[in-house]
Amino acid sequence: MSSISVISGKSSEDLAKKIAKKIKADLIKSSVKVFPDGESKITLSGKISKRKSIVVQSIYPPVDSNLIQALSLISKAKEISSEVITVIPYMGYARQDREFLPGEVVTMKVLAKLFKGVGTSKIIVVDIHNLKGFEYFTIKNKNVTAIPELVKYFKKLRLKNPLIVSPDQGGKERAKEFAKEFDLEFIALEKKRDRKTGKVKIKTKSVDEVNNRDLILVDDMISTGGSIINATQFLKKQKCKRVFVACTHALLMNDAERKIRKAGVTKIVSTNTIPGKTSLVDVSNTIAKAIK
Repeated sequence: MSSISVISGKSSEDLAKKIAKKIKADLIKSSVKVFPDGESKITLSGKISKRKSIVVQSIYPPVDSNLIQALSLISKAKEISSEVITVIPYMGYARQDREFLPGEVVTMKVLAKLFKGVGTSKIIVVDIHNLKGFEYFTIKNKNVTAIPELVKYFKKLRLKNPLIVSPDQGGKERAKEFAKEFDLEFIALEKKRDRKTGKVKIKTKSVDEVNNRDLILVDDMISTGGSIINATQFLKKQKCKRVFVACTHALLMNDAERKIRKAGVTKIVSTNTIPGKTSLVDVSNTIAKAIK
């Protein structure tokens, strides 16, 4: 028996298994029973280590259920282990990290209190939407990036004179980091989002440098795919060749994958922070290093 337990939440079973293997820990699985009223009851199988536990649970939809389950698992682990490391591969609510409009609740502030309250010693997140979200945490926190693993995947593809593109100015640093790791150039488009309606428009007029080149659109997450669709339609008009999408977290809500493909994207490549058809890149190694 190992002196470390990896407790797997239902939303991250495969990833938790891979992490446990990499750090040579015992894997403890959880089963969830959902009652007719929507409450969930979690049962763990296996003996939790007294020394250290690592809880792995992504907070993707259903966000509130997965969050409550994560908090419950941490709380249970803390009853037995003296140290509990929480791994939230995809941090739901990370976009609610400030008051954009008067009266809005900054939910990341609430989460910071909850994770501390249930007994987390340290929290590890993969490509958090904005590091500002961590400003509310008083526990140790670490953001790790999936960019090197994503780049490794794209290096294996036969791309024609590739160029890295950020769909907006907000993701400029991410695209720059991706391009640096790949030893390529990058550009960032300008978009405008209406805070009330959520509608997105591309403000960039034209980009000659995309002509006849394969493009990799880089983003941290894709929810409904609005930004990616707009960017792709705009880039296709500029006579680029193929458009690929690289992102860490592919939520792909409301039939987003089909809509993105229809806009002209050849392939969407995401990581296993959220399991799905597009999660072709494994981040267990990156997380295992952060735990060690």
